[in-house]
Amino acid sequence: MKSISFKYAATWLLGLCSLSLLAQKRPIDYVNPLIGTAKMGHTYPGATLPFGSIQLSPETDTLSYVMNGAYNKDVYRYCAGYQYDDPSIVGFSHTHFSGTGHSDLGDFLTMPTVGKLQLNPGTATNTAGGYRSKYDHAKEVVQANYYKAFLADYNITAELTATERVGMHQYTFPKSEDAHIILDLTAGLYNFEDKNVWTVVRVLNDSTITGYRQTQGWARNRTVYFAMTFSKPFKNYGMQSTDKTQVYKGFWRKFNQQENFPDLAAKNMKLHFDFATKEQEKVLVKLAISPVSQRNALANITHELNHWDFERVKQEGQEKWNQELKKIAIETLAEDDKTNFYTAMYHTFLGPTLYMDVNQEYKGLDQDIHRAENFKNYTTFSLWDTYRTLHPFFNLVQPSRNADMVSSMLAHYQQSTLHMLPIWSHYANDNWCMSGYHAVSVVADAILKGVYKGDPYAALEACIRTSTRRDYEGIGWYIDKGYIPSDYNNNSVSSTLEYAYDDWCIAQLAAKLGKMDIAETYNQRASNWKNVFDEKSGFMRSRLSDGTFKKDFDPLSTHGQGFIEGNAWNFSLFVPHNPQGLIQLKGGAKRMNSYLDSLFTMHLPDKFFAETEDITREGIIGNYVHGNEPSHHVAYLYNYTGAAWKTQERVRMILDKMYQARVDGLGGNDDCGQMSAWYLFSAMGFYPLAPGSLTYDIGSPLVKSANISLENGRTFAIKTQNQSVKNVYVSKVLLNGKLLVGNQLDHNDILAGGTLEYIMSAKPKK
Repeated sequence: MKSISFKYAATWLLGLCSLSLLAQKRPIDYVNPLIGTAKMGHTYPGATLPFGSIQLSPETDTLSYVMNGAYNKDVYRYCAGYQYDDPSIVGFSHTHFSGTGHSDLGDFLTMPTVGKLQLNPGTATNTAGGYRSKYDHAKEVVQANYYKAFLADYNITAELTATERVGMHQYTFPKSEDAHIILDLTAGLYNFEDKNVWTVVRVLNDSTITGYRQTQGWARNRTVYFAMTFSKPFKNYGMQSTDKTQVYKGFWRKFNQQENFPDLAAKNMKLHFDFATKEQEKVLVKLAISPVSQRNALANITHELNHWDFERVKQEGQEKWNQELKKIAIETLAEDDKTNFYTAMYHTFLGPTLYMDVNQEYKGLDQDIHRAENFKNYTTFSLWDTYRTLHPFFNLVQPSRNADMVSSMLAHYQQSTLHMLPIWSHYANDNWCMSGYHAVSVVADAILKGVYKGDPYAALEACIRTSTRRDYEGIGWYIDKGYIPSDYNNNSVSSTLEYAYDDWCIAQLAAKLGKMDIAETYNQRASNWKNVFDEKSGFMRSRLSDGTFKKDFDPLSTHGQGFIEGNAWNFSLFVPHNPQGLIQLKGGAKRMNSYLDSLFTMHLPDKFFAETEDITREGIIGNYVHGNEPSHHVAYLYNYTGAAWKTQERVRMILDKMYQARVDGLGGNDDCGQMSAWYLFSAMGFYPLAPGSLTYDIGSPLVKSANISLENGRTFAIKTQNQSVKNVYVSKVLLNGKLLVGNQLDHNDILAGGTLEYIMSAKPKK
């Protein structure tokens, strides 16, 4: 689920924070995750609850997606709005993505100022020319559900916290007769001139406004409603519109809409609310969002936040984080490992995000209003990334939520005139980003593991109809020829490989339900990966419609070779559902071992990822690209070549190199929690190689111990003997005191509770 190429540029909230923040008071009692910014992940600090609709965060710059009529590459740095190295804050907006390589959102930018009213943001080099302000990390505090910064240009302290649907601001002003709170309704992430379709604001009284903002962008048609209340009545308010002159404006010119006018509408609108403040006076703001209506936004405030006690909201939110994060209790060799673990866990609970109001209403893909019956509706499904590890992680530690997420995907399918499960959906839209139809993996995995309790036959029908949509990205060719010709599709090889895996998931689900004819059909489709394997080169390779392989083949290049965000070296290993068959086709275990060794040890010159803006050297080990998802299962393939000790060695190396407790400690974009979920599974010593299977592959645990509190009331304990930095090899594994034979752990053994014990060694068991 990337954007333009390899890895995303926007990890939400707890990416990896600055070392200066580590010394601050622990954000929550149970653990101390890092909440800040990752170099590649463009992480940002802010206030949110687990899976909350509100992600309230500072923005440090505003750039246009378009420059001189073309894509502005600099905008990529601002997928999440916050860059740690930037010297100024533009304002605080209420919606963000977690670790994406393309972007949207950034709704309802709010900024407090004093002095001369300015309604343009200004520039980083001249903060005095606009409403932005310089700030200093030494006066920045970042905790779970809490953010604080000192806005030096205005002598204002800004603090943020949130409930699920309401962001709460607390601004401590100096004495001023000209204090302002600006609401910039033109601001957003990945902005361009015509992104705003329409904006409406209604001023209900001297402390309450409502409205909505409709935009086009990554989501083609996205409307977000809001309600905003102030703890102190404003003495004046006003609006500035940056709309271009229109020939026809109707007869609204009868009014002066610029000052104290309560019924406002424009494409682009900026508002200011004016106050007189005393020294150190606190002015608080509540801003709620709704997918449905202004009335529902107001109801969200009434239901979730009917008081002005900022500290209470902060503390209640932090306790909710504690309740989620303590689902896994660990001991580690080093404090940094514990910090990385709970940082990763925090990341995984940032999304998907709740998408319904307190009355259970939400806007569906059909743009009609629906009520979620017997489930909570979620959005932000970055499925190309998250099917691999995040949703399998939820099946262990958040099964009820994941069941709701599956229900949300099936509701998406029912509302779709295309009759497809989501590909990459957010805010009642599918943006169709990335390849595959990986919702079927999430649906099948949840049913096979007993997580989803709804109608499995209806779910199977949704999977089948999605997989037979012939006009979607080569599916018709895939069905007819067993592969997608590269002369018709730029991602022909990777899409063929991904469809084959997804079809295997459908086959597993069909077999579970006794639909053996369907299972047979999809098992045959699941072998289509063989049709793009070139025996001569030993790689997966673009194949033309006439059956021949495309010439000018370069297995290291990510450009023009038929792969989405990857090269043939990495994608040639993408057969997670049949590693034995892949090994056989590549010439046996010995040759596969050599191939895997070369992947990790060779040098990949910069030119081979120069055209993939969302991957950097920091996310690469040899030619193994951990900074992007298609390779995430690769280290575990040694388990199938008779060299499980190499899986153990590689996993511990990746954990050490790609995840570190520092400002640039993440080796790629977090991709809505996928990178972090990989860390969590691998740190505990097992990994879901092929979601849709009930087995996990054994690796090498980083933790000394871990206790997983399961939703069924049982506990699954992980213990290690002889754990150390050097003892990365597993000499044997005991499950409830009995020797575990082979390299797989069964999902049902985890659900039953018990103890998994690793005996560690400095010497590999060959």
